[in-house]
Formats: sequence, C-alpha cells, structure tokens
Amino acid sequence: MVTTRESYYDVLTAAINYFDEHGYDSAEALTFWVLRLRQAAEAELVPPHVLEQNLRDTLGMAYRRLVEDGGILKQHPGVSLFTLNKVRPELRAELDRRILASASLIKLNRDAAIEKTLQRFQGWATSIPVGGAAKTDKPDTKANIRKSMAALPFEERRVLIDQGHKLGAAVNDIVAKGGGAIAAMWQSHYRQANYNFRKDHAARDGNVYLIPDTWATQQGLVRPSSAGWSNKITQPAEEPFCRCWFKYRYNLRDLPESMLTVKGRATLADIRAKVMAS
Repeated sequence: MVTTRESYYDVLTAAINYFDEHGYDSAEALTFWVLRLRQAAEAELVPPHVLEQNLRDTLGMAYRRLVEDGGILKQHPGVSLFTLNKVRPELRAELDRRILASASLIKLNRDAAIEKTLQRFQGWATSIPVGGAAKTDKPDTKANIRKSMAALPFEERRVLIDQGHKLGAAVNDIVAKGGGAIAAMWQSHYRQANYNFRKDHAARDGNVYLIPDTWATQQGLVRPSSAGWSNKITQPAEEPFCRCWFKYRYNLRDLPESMLTVKGRATLADIRAKVMAS
C-alpha cells in the first residue's frame, strides 16, 4: 500500500529503480508496481469535493459577473432587466449544468492521464530484460512516463476556461431568446495576437445569421442572407476552445436591407414614418 509519505514521483522513482535493477522478471512484480503507481497517482490529484468547489467558485464568478451584476445586458442593448430576471431560472440551471459537465470532463481527462501513465510504464518495464538494463536514462524515462500526469493541471485550467466560454455563450443565447432576438452577427477573435482561431470561424466574422421561428419570420418580414440560418452552423463556443460569440439583433432596422422582405421594408418604413411624426 502507498503510505501518505510517498508521493507519486517517489513511487515512480522506486518503480523505475526496481525494473532497472531486476528487469521484467515476473507478471506479479509488474502488477504490484502498477497498483502502487495507480494509488499514488490518484492520491496526488485534488480530491473530487475540492475540485467541484473550485469549479463552482470559478464558474460562479463568471455567472455573477454576467447575470447577477447584469454584465450580459451590455451585449444586448434594449433588453430589459425584467427580461433578464424572467429567464434567471434557466440561467441558473445552465450554470449547474456547466459545473457538472466540467467535473465530468476533468474526471475523464484524469482517468485517461492515469491510464496513459500506466501504459507507458508497463511498456517500458516489460522491455527491460531479466537482470536489469545495461544503461537506463532515468530522468528521461521518468519524464516520458509521467508527462500525461504532469500536463493535467494545464489541461484542467483549459477545461475551466473553455467551460467559462461555453457558459457565456449559453447565457447569451438564453437572454437572446427571452428578449426576442431575430438575428445574430458572428464575432471572431481571429485578429487577436496568438489566438489559435479556426479558419472557417474567421470567415464567418461579421456574417449576420437569421434566427428561425421568431416574430419577424412568423410575420414574413425577414429572409436569410447568403450566410443562412443561425441553427445551420456550429454555435459560438460549441467547439473546443472556441471563443467566438454572437452579437444579437432585435429590430428590423438593425438588419442589412437585403434580409428584409418587401413586407419587412414596408413595415420598417411605416415605423420610421410614425417615429418622425411623433
């Protein structure tokens, strides 16, 4: 059994030393060291309850900024605080869903990292002939075996960042539906230095997509541009590490004229005439 004093690094060092000296001399010895490595690796990780609290703190902070402090309304000019409060239960449910999704993804990543570590160790250990190795580069061997585990903190931060973007996109979408948005303009960060953007996402930048089944489509006031419908493309932040977002449109006057039908142009002209007369 692994004692509380033995770190994962210490157990890995001992395991490498054993096979370097004895070689692969029995399946039992390999099983013994694999078990010790698994136990040490699992003990090295942040406990699940601490991880979940970290997720709640991190995503909760983003949620408070967007929802409780009203930051999301800056992205939705014209949408009222009343509308935000009306969809608040949906927004809270989305936060809880994102926390669960993050925890599940991190657990999967952890399990995969441990399995990759054990696979690398077993591959190396079984390659050592009985009697030990003539010469083993222990630091290099150790680094190669543990690299999946060493990368975990970075990967877990990436998951949190990505889930934060997904939470923001979902909140944006919920508020847009509650506020009656009729179209959405794709916004890409492709101009940002060192941002690893997708070329097809950069090509969408500035495209205005029509949202299906809105009051404007039901009344026959709008039609899709060459960009098409918003539900026919991958959504902002849907793909891993995507930071794109939608800038929503709520009024006929905010759409390119080409997206207005004859009825839509007449309706807009009538609205403008009434505004001028008032």
